[in-house]
Amino acid sequence: MTSCWVIYNGSLTSDKFADQAHLVAEAAERAGVTASIMKNYEVTMDLSSPMELPDFAVLLDKDILLGYFLKSRGVPVYNDPAIIDLCDNKAKQYIQLAACGLPMPRTIVAPKVYPNFSIRDSGYFERIIEELSFPMIIKEGHGSFGMKVYLIEDEKAFYDKVESLRGIDFVFQEFIESSRGRDIRVNIVGGRIVAAMYRHSETDFRANITNGGQASPIELTAAQSQMALSASRAVGAIFAGVDLLFDDLEQPIVCEVNAAAHIRNILNVTGINVADSMIAYILQDLR
Repeated sequence: MTSCWVIYNGSLTSDKFADQAHLVAEAAERAGVTASIMKNYEVTMDLSSPMELPDFAVLLDKDILLGYFLKSRGVPVYNDPAIIDLCDNKAKQYIQLAACGLPMPRTIVAPKVYPNFSIRDSGYFERIIEELSFPMIIKEGHGSFGMKVYLIEDEKAFYDKVESLRGIDFVFQEFIESSRGRDIRVNIVGGRIVAAMYRHSETDFRANITNGGQASPIELTAAQSQMALSASRAVGAIFAGVDLLFDDLEQPIVCEVNAAAHIRNILNVTGINVADSMIAYILQDLR
């Protein structure tokens, strides 16, 4: 019988990570696959010893080294760790999206500044402020659920934030006022849209449900569908949660692509269990 590991990060205390793993494992069992839920640290990456391995692994975490380890041992990993690696660093992701010509907020990748040094007096930051003006977004390379995304409204907040981020990858972005507190999440599996929801918040510039946003099902326009699919293809994601914003003409632009997107909220909102499509895709892919 086909076997799989469904892996999540065991160091995180929130129940939603284990819940995500259970959704996928239950879908695997429904499809006749023997599924084992594994915390990432339960897989010992001993480079010198053989180990019993599954037929495939679903990596619901950003432990990219674990993904590379399993792949090196011949285990098909979904998403591929290289894709998770690309999407996990938003600066890298935006470079790829821009290379594919996808519309997105104007984005400037911050230069590397080592923690004990500063470029405060170089004139660089003044140029950024002149180019993007306030309000603007500063977004750290690594962050989930809308965290580590900052709405910067004045010079003091700007300089405080950039000085605090020395040594960290981040980007400066145009703030899309027309999409304040609202976006669309589109879940894609194997180049096919499986589910979508509209998210909105009356209290936060971010629409994420984790930050207090609310959600409802949405019927995507042709432009929204095409944009989401194009973004997923641009980063090579088999499983993707694509977030779209609204420009001032209500047309879609890409916010970001999540390669380890959670699926509980979209199940609650739409009644669609994305995990079933994920497992079906994997089994077809392995044939």
